[in-house]
Amino acid sequence: MSRLRVGVLISGRGSNLRALIAASTDAGYPAEVVSVVSDRVKAPGLAFAQSAGICSTVIPHPGRRSFAVRAEALLHEQRVELVCLAGFMRVLDGAFVEAWRDRMVNIHPSLLPAFPGLNAQRQALAAGVRFSGCTVHFVRPEVDAGPIIAQAVVPVLPNDDEASLAARILSVEHRLYPLALRLIAEGRVRVVAGKVEIDRWRAPRLAVLNPSEPPRNSPASGWSQTPVGV
Repeated sequence: MSRLRVGVLISGRGSNLRALIAASTDAGYPAEVVSVVSDRVKAPGLAFAQSAGICSTVIPHPGRRSFAVRAEALLHEQRVELVCLAGFMRVLDGAFVEAWRDRMVNIHPSLLPAFPGLNAQRQALAAGVRFSGCTVHFVRPEVDAGPIIAQAVVPVLPNDDEASLAARILSVEHRLYPLALRLIAEGRVRVVAGKVEIDRWRAPRLAVLNPSEPPRNSPASGWSQTPVGV
């Protein structure tokens, strides 16, 4: 089986990189990480990639265009077919993004289009939302914009701070990103009129409530225990 060749751009610890690499260790997984690029010499994810035998490169970031030129040459040399951004903390050159249009994806720790940019968890807590989550999307020149491929939802709890909410979101990121990559590698994802269509997509049948409904014997009467269909 010919597997999709993936390049991953990171800036830090590379926890989503690890999730993608772990998924690709399954012989039946349709993608493999063949190149890791970081803009930071001390990014911990580089050491993990190297220990996994994956070509790892540091490209300093004196400017968007210079980074783009070097990254493009490297990705071409490694015969990369799809680029995954995994905690890459720089805004990419617009021409570079367009060159990889619908072949570059990102994961962001919010339910886009809500709370783009930095400190998404802080934004969510400040807004008082009851749910947050993460989004995998195709990359566009605008920050955290582009057709949405997949999303995962987590509850926001009354005692949450940024760290606890971030940890809950990260746990589902590590499941969602490999799933989205699998769908792409299997050729099931396409962009039509600015939106993603997925072949053989099974959507969940239920909506979730937060706060949840009281038990039947709760003093609050009139609550139905019937799941809400969507």
